[in-house]
Amino acid sequence: MGSADRHRRAAGAALDTGLRPVVRTPSGARMSDRVYEELTSAIRDLRLAPGAVLSETDLSVRLGVSRTPLRETISRLVDHGLLRVVPQVGTRVALIDLAAVEEACFIRSALETAAFQEACSADDLDVTGLREILVRQSDAVADGDADAFFDADEDLHHEIFRQAGHPGVWTVVQRSNLQLDRLRRLILPDAISTHDVLDEHTRIVNLLAARDVDQGVEVLRGHSRHVLRQAADVRSRHPDYFLP
Repeated sequence: MGSADRHRRAAGAALDTGLRPVVRTPSGARMSDRVYEELTSAIRDLRLAPGAVLSETDLSVRLGVSRTPLRETISRLVDHGLLRVVPQVGTRVALIDLAAVEEACFIRSALETAAFQEACSADDLDVTGLREILVRQSDAVADGDADAFFDADEDLHHEIFRQAGHPGVWTVVQRSNLQLDRLRRLILPDAISTHDVLDEHTRIVNLLAARDVDQGVEVLRGHSRHVLRQAADVRSRHPDYFLP
């Protein structure tokens, strides 16, 4: 069964989510925070598909938690635009909002181009880690491993912020990416098969190594809109996943 078929089945069957039981960490993090992390991850990677109807009872059993932290989490996810409470229907995973995706791309582009510029002027610039990430991503392409490809993608962009001396800014980017990441997940099969994203990443790393600010910023700006260029095609294949 292909990934699109799995996503369609998930939209109609809340039990087929692959949700992991939540375990309290030794650090003493609040249970509601752990539940939030798991549900957010499941929505971002489409284990909980856009439009899926969620049952508190099913989620409580799947996650192994009581209703209190679960309800706190649902409230937070509604506030963040990832869940919707529909009268007489219940809680649904929010559909993908392309307007929110475009805003996320704008934020990401602005922050990452600024980080690239600062990294280019850093005295201790070292692209060794970035090149190692490119190898991981290339291996993921060869293996057809979408999850490994996505993880390497995240690590590469995070490393650019680290090279700029602002690793914590990546947290800001991730928070703004909640809608964007679902669209990125949907285009992963094409990204792996065409090598376009990997080729762009390779150019970005090479330009950073050369400290070529102007070309690097230009490539990064185009790269940040890569997902938007494919949005219409993805929406035509998954119309039920998007807001009208």
